[in-house]
Amino acid sequence: MSAETPVISCKEIWKIFGDKPKDFYKNMRPGMSFDEIHAKGYIAGVKNVSIDVQKGEMLVIMGLSGSGKSTLVRCFSRLHDITAGTITVDGQDIMALPEKELIELRRSKMGMVFQSFGLLPHRSVLENVAFPLEMRGQDKHTRRERAMEVIELVGLKGREDYFPRELSGGQQQRVGIARSLAIEPDIWFLDEPFGALDPLIRKEMQDEFLRLQKLLNKTIVFITHDFDEALRLADRIAIMKSGMIEQCDTPDKIVLNPATEYVRKFTHDVDKARVVRAGGLMVAGLSGEGQPVDVRSSVAAMARMLVNDSRDTIPVQKAGVVIGALPRKAALDILLGAEV
Repeated sequence: MSAETPVISCKEIWKIFGDKPKDFYKNMRPGMSFDEIHAKGYIAGVKNVSIDVQKGEMLVIMGLSGSGKSTLVRCFSRLHDITAGTITVDGQDIMALPEKELIELRRSKMGMVFQSFGLLPHRSVLENVAFPLEMRGQDKHTRRERAMEVIELVGLKGREDYFPRELSGGQQQRVGIARSLAIEPDIWFLDEPFGALDPLIRKEMQDEFLRLQKLLNKTIVFITHDFDEALRLADRIAIMKSGMIEQCDTPDKIVLNPATEYVRKFTHDVDKARVVRAGGLMVAGLSGEGQPVDVRSSVAAMARMLVNDSRDTIPVQKAGVVIGALPRKAALDILLGAEV
């Protein structure tokens, strides 16, 4: 991730549904709760959210049904106009963009994948993937060439002439992913893309998705209600409730230090040793001797070494460079349980 200007930056945004929501917002009593707003006949889909998404980051937004996660992402792309606050994409205030420029921004920079695959049933895989390029007005040869590139990328080479009805659910989802990648977006929005798949296919799609992200390094906002999926995919997780973000942090920190009781419930049954990584326990500036461990190594993956090692601190490296050290006892406490 980069420390540069965020790709997406939201400041104090609200999305209120109801009659004349901007008038209601202007006259709203400060500190009104979600339920109090609802009692007035309005719904706070997004309530005073500030969040940045960095270049190359995978931000996973999660929460239960009705928490506001899909509404928030639709605000990011201005599929919903916000009631208050500001949203910038690559430094542009998207609320100030005329419709023509907004459409061009979506077409050129944003890819979107939803739970419902939305494939055109009477078009082949190739034609479905090439469809957004056709809408751009690209010539047939160019769009076919690009479509074939992404069809191969998502593992569907040889099925380009199939129709959606001839594909499995996982294969149909791959077509949806390929179609969104065809325009070469900088930003990728995915709203519960694997929610309709059975557990085995879902795991395969997560593996495929992680492979694609490693190759492409997109800026990704991924919505899910599945905490295990969030832990597996995310650089950071934002957990939402009643239109607000309860906590936004790395998976390690959310599991180790849940900020609220609501977040604690999500983390209660998590196997911390499989989630917490060396980087999450590392102390920058702390030194250690001997063989280092990788910053991405989980406590579970280091289990044998941690039990058999005698070092108090173990060096942690990233891309071959030591960046700090891991207190061995802290890792053992997660692996074996803290000493009473």
